[in-house]
Amino acid sequence: MSSGLDDLPLRDELRGESPYGAPQLDVAVQLNVNENPYPPSERVVAEIAAAAADAARTLNRYPDRDALALRADLAAYLTADGGVDLDVDQVWAANGSNEIMLQLLQAFGGPGRTAVSFAPTYSMYPEYARDTHTRWVAGRRADDFTLDLPHAHAVLEQHQPSVVLLASPNNPTGTALPLAEIEAIVDAAPGVVVVDEAYGEFRRAGVHSALSLLPDSPRLVVTRTMSKAFAFAGGRLGYLAASRAVVDAVRIVRLPYHLSAVSQAVARVALANADELLHAVDELRAERDRTVAWLRSVGLQAADSDANFVLFGTFPDRHAVWQGLLDRGILIRETGPDGWLRVSIGTAEEMAAFRRALEEVMG
Repeated sequence: MSSGLDDLPLRDELRGESPYGAPQLDVAVQLNVNENPYPPSERVVAEIAAAAADAARTLNRYPDRDALALRADLAAYLTADGGVDLDVDQVWAANGSNEIMLQLLQAFGGPGRTAVSFAPTYSMYPEYARDTHTRWVAGRRADDFTLDLPHAHAVLEQHQPSVVLLASPNNPTGTALPLAEIEAIVDAAPGVVVVDEAYGEFRRAGVHSALSLLPDSPRLVVTRTMSKAFAFAGGRLGYLAASRAVVDAVRIVRLPYHLSAVSQAVARVALANADELLHAVDELRAERDRTVAWLRSVGLQAADSDANFVLFGTFPDRHAVWQGLLDRGILIRETGPDGWLRVSIGTAEEMAAFRRALEEVMG
C-alpha cells in the first residue's frame, strides 16, 4: 500500500511543497542560521535547570494560559530597550517569532485578504500567508536593499493589504529601516504593519527601534525573538509589542495553553540574566563589521548590516562556493538574490576559519 502524499487529501496549494528548513549538518563551523555562538554560562544553565524542575512539579496542571508573569518581564525588557513604557497588556509571547507571525496572519489575514512585503526578505513570510489562506504580494527593494518608498506606496495603493511585513534589520540582507520610512508605511497602509525586529539587538548605534513609534501608531506591531541575541534559539520564545487591541485580537486565535509552563519558566530566567546573555552582542557587532570590511577588501560586495549576519557576493555559481566552503567544514546559507550568500557571525576563531576557507575556494 502506498503511503505517499499523493494518496492523501492534501490541500491543493500544498502539493509539491517541501518543509521549510536550513540544512542541519554536523560540521566544524556552523554559520548558517544566525545563532548566537556563545552558549549560556554554567551558572545560567543551573538556574534554567532549577526553574524547569520547579515547573515540572506542577506539570499535572495546565500552564498560565496568558503567560502574565513572562509578559510582564518582557514588557520591562522592551521598555528599557526601546525607551517607551509598555505594560503587560501590550505584549504577547509564543513559541518563537514564527508562531507570533502565524497568529498575526490568522488574526488579520485570511481568505480575501492580502499580505505584502518587499523582496528580498525573510523566506517564511509567504509561507505564513499560504498557511492562513492569505494572498501574498511581494514588492521589491531597491538595488542596495533599502526600501523604495515610491514603489512601496504604489504597491500599498494597488493591493490594499490588511498586513504589511517589514523586517528591520531585514533577513537576508541585514538592512535596517529608518523610523521615518516605517512611519510613512504606517501612514499609508490600510491595515496593520508588522515590523519584524528579530535581530533588533544587533542594530548599530543611532539606529532606533520601531518600539518608539508605538504610542502614536495603534496599527503598528513590533515583533522580537529571544533566539538570536539572547542565545536562546533552543528555548523557542518570540514576542510582540503592540496596542492592547492588537494583543486582544491575537489572543482570540491563539491555541489554548500554547506556551508550556517549562517554556515560560526558562524564558523568565533568561530575561533575568539579560545582561549576561547579551554580553556578546557588542563583540558580534564588531566581528560583523570586520567581516564586511574584509569581504570588500577581497573584491566582493557585502551589504551594510545591522544584524548578526552578512549577505555577500556576487558569484556566477554561488552553489559551488557554498559547496566548496562545506567541503572545508564551513556551513553558511545559500539564500537571498541569485549570486549572493549569507554568513552568520560566529566567534573570532570561526570567522577566521571562514575567511581562510573562502580565500581557498576563490583561489
